[in-house]
Amino acid sequence: MRRRPGLSARLKLALSYAGFLAVAGALLLAVVWLFLLRYVPDNSQGLLGISPNRYLLVHTFAPAAAVAMGFLLVFGLVGGWLLAGRMLAPLTRIAAAARLAGSGSLSHRIRMEGRQDEFRELSDAFDSMLERLESHVAEQRRFAANASHELRTPLAISRTLLDVARRDPSRDRDEVLARLQTVNARAIGLTEALLLLSRSDRGTFDREDVDLSLVAEEAAETLLPLAEQRGASLVVAGGEAKARGSAELLLRMVTNLVQNAVVHNLPAGGTVTVRTAADGVTCLLRVENTGAPVPPELLPTLTEPFQRGTERVRKDEHAGVGLGLAIAHSVVRAHGGTLDLAPRPAGGLVVTVRLPAA
Repeated sequence: MRRRPGLSARLKLALSYAGFLAVAGALLLAVVWLFLLRYVPDNSQGLLGISPNRYLLVHTFAPAAAVAMGFLLVFGLVGGWLLAGRMLAPLTRIAAAARLAGSGSLSHRIRMEGRQDEFRELSDAFDSMLERLESHVAEQRRFAANASHELRTPLAISRTLLDVARRDPSRDRDEVLARLQTVNARAIGLTEALLLLSRSDRGTFDREDVDLSLVAEEAAETLLPLAEQRGASLVVAGGEAKARGSAELLLRMVTNLVQNAVVHNLPAGGTVTVRTAADGVTCLLRVENTGAPVPPELLPTLTEPFQRGTERVRKDEHAGVGLGLAIAHSVVRAHGGTLDLAPRPAGGLVVTVRLPAA
């Protein structure tokens, strides 16, 4: 948006300083006139015949006062210009950093020295904003690269299967179609997961009262066959915990957490416990499962997209796309809550979700 050219802030401050000095000088002269010169007799004899009269005092004092006023005006302009330049120097650094950020360079930081004042606070806030923005952009770039790779894989497999079928007409068509269907289902699942992740990140959804205990029971009922297939026991306990949000997204969040707990568990005899609670201000959902020990340094990466625990690729039918915890974390964040991961001493993971109560 183009604006009309005008005076710079530095020049405005300099004129303001000069104006204040001129007004202060004029007030001093007015005080001299009101409280001194007006009481001096204006006659040829002066005061008691020995002091100069008002006429002589005024004509003697007026040129000196005019010179002093001119000096104050010039001194105010020069001093105000220098002082304003010194005071506005931090803003110049901040503006330069903003221009660099606007051109795409997010790694630059102001790191202003000196005491804590308003400019220092503005500089620190701008540095924090740049740091978060750089982290967000880097995360989005990693996400785009990973999403492109994940989407390209099923497409490449489909093309390979079609090429093989075209070169070898005698190949079993049912086998080729079955493999194509599996690859296509994986691509559709990945696309739906990406759309859900984008929707939860935007936070554009209708909100209603949702009981997390009922959501947990529904998710457990859906995943009970999977738990029985993998030899894991699934327990849901706890009381009513009403949160405010999207029932669909919260169900997907709980389902992802429970499915992740079932899949990443012991080969046999594992357990998954889901508990809900509320304290009037916060709703609590805790999903705890047995399994292999989880290195603490791995925990911060588990909620990043396309991370699959300790293994980059799983070979069973529940390989997933590495978006389960990422979607859950995004849904929790969109509802104003927090998601914490902690390793169990005996192995496995404890996922704790805290949401504002309805």
